[in-house]
Formats: sequence, C-alpha cells, structure tokens
Amino acid sequence: MAALMNLSSQSRVARAGSACPVPRTQRAAPFVCRAGNQKITGHDEASTRSPLERAAIGLATAAAVVMGTFSPLVLEPPAAHAILVASDPVKNASAILRNALPINNKPIRQIQKELEGISEALRIPGSKSLGPVSRAVRASQDILTRQKDAIVKDFAPEKKEYGLDNIEKLAAALTDFQATVEAKDKQAVPIKQREALTYVGNIEEAMVKGFPFQVPPEYADRPLLLGRTTLEMKVNCRETPEGPQTFVQTIVLDGYNAPVSAGQFLDLVQRGFYDGMEVQRADGFVVQTGDPEGPADGFVDPKTGEIRRVPFEVRVQGDKEPIYDFTLEDLGRVNEQPVLPFNAYGTLAWARNEFENNSASSQVFFLLKESELTPTGSNLLDGRFAVFGYITQGQDALADFKVGDKIEYIKVVDGAQNLKNGPSA
Repeated sequence: MAALMNLSSQSRVARAGSACPVPRTQRAAPFVCRAGNQKITGHDEASTRSPLERAAIGLATAAAVVMGTFSPLVLEPPAAHAILVASDPVKNASAILRNALPINNKPIRQIQKELEGISEALRIPGSKSLGPVSRAVRASQDILTRQKDAIVKDFAPEKKEYGLDNIEKLAAALTDFQATVEAKDKQAVPIKQREALTYVGNIEEAMVKGFPFQVPPEYADRPLLLGRTTLEMKVNCRETPEGPQTFVQTIVLDGYNAPVSAGQFLDLVQRGFYDGMEVQRADGFVVQTGDPEGPADGFVDPKTGEIRRVPFEVRVQGDKEPIYDFTLEDLGRVNEQPVLPFNAYGTLAWARNEFENNSASSQVFFLLKESELTPTGSNLLDGRFAVFGYITQGQDALADFKVGDKIEYIKVVDGAQNLKNGPSA
C-alpha cells in the first residue's frame, strides 16, 4: 500500500519520469482504476461492486492519489487480511471524538448513545420519527436524573465545577428538546440534538483525569498536545458556485490519542506557519497543504537548521498507548480499528513519503469522505496514515476548495494551555 506522499516528493517522482505525472498545481479529476488499461470516471458503479473489487479499486485509487501519477494500474485482488470490514462505522467527527475520550462512565455514555441514535430516527419519513426521538430524549432525562451522582463522582477534581455547570445546561437543553418534539418541529430536532450532545461531550471531557499514558522518551522533548485544542481556520476561495467566498471552519486536535502528531501541528499553527499558505492539492479525494516555498519539503526548525520530522503515531482501540514508527500494516494488524479512524469527512492527517513512516513534517491533508479510498465495508487508510484531528464545523466547504485558494489563518480558540514544549519553550 503506497503512502500519501508529500508534494515535494511528488515533484521528484515527476522529474524521475513517471508515466503520467500530475503537475504540482494541476487538479486531477476523480477516477478509479481497473486491471489493465480501462478507466472509469466518477463513482457511478461503486454500489454494484463486490467488497473485494471495491477494495482493489480503492488500493489503485490510493496509489494514484498518493503518488501524484495517474498511469494505468494493474492490481491483483488484495489479500483478505487487507480488507477492513466495519459494520455501520461512526461517520460524525464529533461522535468519533466523544468515543475517543479516555473515560469509562456508563451513564453518560448511555445518554450519548440515546442522543446520537436520534440521527437514525430522523430518517423515518414525516412525523413518525418524532416518537423515537421523544423516547430518546425522555430516556436521557431519566438517566441524568437517576444517575447524576454516578456521573458527578467521575469528574476530575479540578474540572468538577465545569462538569456540574454542563450537567445543568444539559438538563435545561433536554427540557427544551422535549418541548420542541411535542411541538412537532422536526426541522429543529437536529439543532437541539447538537446542542445537547455538546454538553454531553463537555461532561465527558470533565471526567478525564491527567494524561492516559507516557509518551516514549525519544519523543518526550517534542511539542506535545496533552489534551485537546480547538482551532479556527479561515480560507479564502476564489471560485465557488456562488462566486468568491470566505469559509471559517472549526478543527479539533486530539492529543489524548495522538499527542506527538497533534502537538507538532499545533506548534506550527502557533508559529503562523500555515497563515497565508495556499491549498496545494484539491483533487476530489484530499485537500492538502503545508509544503513551504523553497527546496525544503517541510518545516525547518530554526534551532537546528534541519527539517523537523513527525514520527508515525496511531492508537488502536483497546491499546493503552499509541504505536510509534510502524504502521498497522507493518505489524500485521490491519484488521484492527484505530481510535481515530478515517470515517469522517474532514479527517485531518499527516502526509508523508511513500516508504518512510517517519517522514512527515508540515504537509497535512483533509480527507473528502466520499471517495474510493474509504469504500463502505473496507477502509484502506486506517493505520497507514496518522490521524490527529477532525473538522467539526464547516467541513462541507472542503468540496469548494481549489488549488491556489489561500488559508488566511489558523488560530487557537481553546486549549492552548495543553501544548507542552511549544514555540516559546
């Protein structure tokens, strides 16, 4: 499986004489490859393919996207172990982040489950969906009332006041939510759901005590995010269906599960590294940026005069700490699920050289979910690329990003105190 190469590496591939290199600033139309020389544009046939064929196509597409070349590819069907089967994966970025918190409180998790299940209920046509919605809200109210003490006892001492405040806000939100349902205002249900789940997430974060593991000594002096940080990214797009537009997006970095990856990105954000930088790739599969001007393919640390690299980092569900330096494919664990998966539109991860796990530096990409890279039933990116955050608001705007659009800024909104060994260290 090829790895997502940084843009400078793509340029080197092109200079080396690839069969059909894509120029660095050229936007390539989405397509998939089949065995031999047949190409099919678009995704019309995706729903008719078998899981094995879809996985093979995904591998071909990933190779083309990653390498920056669109030459015909001939693929053997992938081995069975290369297919990750996931039944009904969680696709909402905020839900993934809630699930990724290192807590174990059954009452609040049950409230979370009840409220998240409302999304499925809303697929029922007309007002029939309001019955299941009402039951979920009432169940959440009942749990919050009857098991409040069990929730409160799990708060970290320094976060107890914050947690109690959010319990009050959640109780009020659920009362308002039930009134909305009784008024049969189905259009307002998703808004009330998001509000309630925001308070649930805050309550869950108040339960996190300390940091769940020790970062390996060889990486302990790197910028580390020991918690979470919320960022705001403003991007100026020159051309959209509605004309020039400016988009503001919210990004959450997860240091609980990727402290080194998230920490080094946050360090660059605080240095202003991405401010004024252009979108350098937007091909229907990923939106990529972070390749600085000049010969270097990454961030040159002013302290050393050398490119600072990011070690590969991925945490698997059930593991106490992340894996470093090796992909899950390297370790024969491709069927295992990372805590931070590529399930959500707007997943944020490091780009790196093809055969060098620890070669990331400053180039990052946002995944556009609806692609052959993550077909239903198999995910070809999980465990091969280091995810460290998600766009949680405004992610739909990624579809309008084009090469040359400019990032006006990325700035910290909340959680700056969680960065250790940052720019001022």
